[in-house]
Amino acid sequence: MPLTRSKSLPSTDAIAENGGSDRQNLSSGRSVAGILHKWTNYGKGWRSRWFLLRDGILSYSKIRRPENVNLLSPSDDVRLIGDNSTDRLSRMYSCSGRGRRKHHKTIGIVHLKVSSYRESKSDNKKFYIFTANKTLHLRTDSRSDRAAWLQALASTRRILPLQSISGDFSFVSPTDLSISTERLKKRLRENGINENLVKECGEIVDSEFSEVQEQIKLLHEERTKLLDALKQLEMANLEAEASGIHESVYQLPNHNYSSLRSGKYSECSTSASSDVFEDISEEDEPSFHDTIECFSEPDAGSENMHFKRRTRLPDPAEKEKGGNSLLRALYVAAFAVSGYASTEGRHCKPFNPLLGETYEADFPEKGIRFFSEKVSHHPTVIACHCEGKGWKFWGDTNLRSKFWGRSIQLEPVGVLTLEFDDGETFQWSKVTTTIYNILLGKLYCDHHGTMQIRGNRQYSSTLKFKEQSILDRNPHQVNGFVEDVTGKKAATVFGKWNDSLHYVSGDAFNKASASLLWKSTKPPPNVTRYNLTSFAITLNELTPGLEEKLPPTDSRLRPDQRHLEKGEYEKANEEKQRLERRQRMSRKIQESGWRPRWFEPQGESESYKYTGGYWEARNERRWDDCPNIFGEFTEEIADCA
Repeated sequence: MPLTRSKSLPSTDAIAENGGSDRQNLSSGRSVAGILHKWTNYGKGWRSRWFLLRDGILSYSKIRRPENVNLLSPSDDVRLIGDNSTDRLSRMYSCSGRGRRKHHKTIGIVHLKVSSYRESKSDNKKFYIFTANKTLHLRTDSRSDRAAWLQALASTRRILPLQSISGDFSFVSPTDLSISTERLKKRLRENGINENLVKECGEIVDSEFSEVQEQIKLLHEERTKLLDALKQLEMANLEAEASGIHESVYQLPNHNYSSLRSGKYSECSTSASSDVFEDISEEDEPSFHDTIECFSEPDAGSENMHFKRRTRLPDPAEKEKGGNSLLRALYVAAFAVSGYASTEGRHCKPFNPLLGETYEADFPEKGIRFFSEKVSHHPTVIACHCEGKGWKFWGDTNLRSKFWGRSIQLEPVGVLTLEFDDGETFQWSKVTTTIYNILLGKLYCDHHGTMQIRGNRQYSSTLKFKEQSILDRNPHQVNGFVEDVTGKKAATVFGKWNDSLHYVSGDAFNKASASLLWKSTKPPPNVTRYNLTSFAITLNELTPGLEEKLPPTDSRLRPDQRHLEKGEYEKANEEKQRLERRQRMSRKIQESGWRPRWFEPQGESESYKYTGGYWEARNERRWDDCPNIFGEFTEEIADCA
């Protein structure tokens, strides 16, 4: 088997210039292999693994004994990287004569088509490989070995065809597609069809092809955006065990944190952890500020004030009760299901909120007001609080993602709570959401799992969202029941999460006697690719007089979002890049003691509760202690981040 040692490279800057020969070698079937040290977990630390780069796939396996390194066949043309790799392989061949060679199981693979990589800025022997659901932390024995691996990865990426991620399926640009109607016209003429009809048939085919070409163009755009979304999702959901650094290393000194407010770092860490934020985090932002506590001095003359004393006892009327408790439990179930109706056909990735970003929705005519804040960047947690006539609703949400190749699964983490003024409370968690056909085919999402709505009094509900199968002709089904504290079924619930929900009282199931609980509204006449409802379209609008009432952290004030709505795409992209540079500092700020402005964590439960004061501050336009998270910042801060 022809084996060669890699040449030492002076720096990674030469990778782009030296890729010609390696591109030819890799495209002709040559592989690259060697031993890299991979971070496993806190208990085992760094472990040596045998890596093999072949045909755009990087695979790795454990090395328990030197003779177990048997991932190469005698016919392979392999370039080895590192002296340690050569020594190990030599020992393997020396053992092969004694009959001890064994096939070793591959424990991990990385498809470079959907991966990215970066070198460490603080350690010249380390680099990272990012996939849709994990991050590999790798270390070489020397700087030149790292440069050789990075050059091999870069060469492989350059020879990979620009195609979809499904075997050899090449997704051709829509502009490159064309058809010819000459054969059709010739056949029609041979059958005696007059020339006018032949011409008309050709025009019909061309028209139909234009429509297909436009659909392919839209599909191409969706795939590109979704792949970008997957990479960003992986950045926001880095697993703790993959970081390889103890939490204490992330802590910044207090004087570093306070100096951020003046736009400078007094120190910049050069430890192995600093580059984790520089290289990995794409969604960190410098949401930093010291909360200013304002205390008013008591009025010295208040002791001499006189108050009019009451002359009779109050005689309040009893508060109106909520009515039928079973019907209330049914409406709560309908409310929990209705939130999924607007997700059908909505495949575009939303704007990723910055740490400390807020949003309010105030409907005084309906007696409803809603408020939310991004309270944590890692993990990404958004908390909300809503008040209505006779009820309050609050909760926080976080997502855990799993990438399955052709689909991505999102598992919500968090509890939603609905409390009525009479003390009755209902709590539930969202079900699993899966997005299918992310590589090939028509994109669609489905919600599946069991939702338990727990009441603190007489009734609770159980709703089962049926997972859609490939041949399912009746998708989106939801079935369940409401039961009392004794376990007796009080009502049966059925319907579809994208359409409507009905119920039948009692244990007997009879659709003929069913009553309607909820029905989704019809889509607006001007449906866009975002597939927003008529209500959702109004939520991001800056109505006259609203801007001066909002805090500087409100989502409506995002400059990239405003430019996008105006059609200023270049400016929107520039602002997006600027905010992403600012975001890279958010995790450091969070680890150094940053706290949400309007919510606080509840003990060890990792849930958040509204502390109050937002609407009062809004009435007084008192936003002095709210940071301008969308504003300008110095490049010096970005460099230190």
